[in-house]
Amino acid sequence: MTCSTDNASGTRSGSSPAGNDSCKAGVSAWLAGVLVIMLLLGAGVVYRVAASGLQRIRDNPVVLPVPLGAIPTVMSPWIGRDMDLPSTTRKYMTDNFADYYVSRRYTNAAEGAWADVYVVYCSTYPSGLLGHKPDVCFPAHGWIHDQTVETEITTRSGRMIPCLRHLFHRSPPQYGQVFVLSFYVLNGQVTLRERDFSGFLDRTPNISGNPARYVAQVQISSAFEPSAIAAARDLVDTILTFLPDRHGYVQATGADR
Repeated sequence: MTCSTDNASGTRSGSSPAGNDSCKAGVSAWLAGVLVIMLLLGAGVVYRVAASGLQRIRDNPVVLPVPLGAIPTVMSPWIGRDMDLPSTTRKYMTDNFADYYVSRRYTNAAEGAWADVYVVYCSTYPSGLLGHKPDVCFPAHGWIHDQTVETEITTRSGRMIPCLRHLFHRSPPQYGQVFVLSFYVLNGQVTLRERDFSGFLDRTPNISGNPARYVAQVQISSAFEPSAIAAARDLVDTILTFLPDRHGYVQATGADR
């Protein structure tokens, strides 16, 4: 877009202030239009790149060297058996790129104790676990949330693991209660806070396929708090050996570094 000038004097043919303002407005509108087109083209390129990356990770999901399903079913004195997850939970995990999970009930016959163990690993889409936590999911299945407090468990190895202790109950006639111990493992480090993996970068897909970039969640629950604590004490050390450390090493492989 150009503004005409008088060939003899070199001045603009429309020399009035109104004419100059009109010309400037036209130039601004033209530049704005060009900028909008460039932004739209850029957005289209970004979308195509992102879509290509998402399709690539769908076709080639992150693979752990040892699947979570290989977590032993027998960890004396506990013996586990696989349990089906509710269909809504399975759908949530499928929709949010959960790469691996295990759901088991472990029983300690000598003590008459039992505890449910649930572990899920998200690396293809690390922040897929956002919003998927006991104080949201248990009420969604009819439980009434009573309390969530921070606590610690001491494992067999003497490791102190921070965790959240949740308490839920059901009202009569379906009376019941459940204690849940939960924590996240973020890139090999234990955390209790969703905000630690809710940033912009955490929400982007793991296009590089790096298994050390992940969020995992561990939940151990029982109707009896001592049973949940005892199971956590005896099982968590082994469970953590199946999750990559910050360098991507998985202790359960048994391979040398």
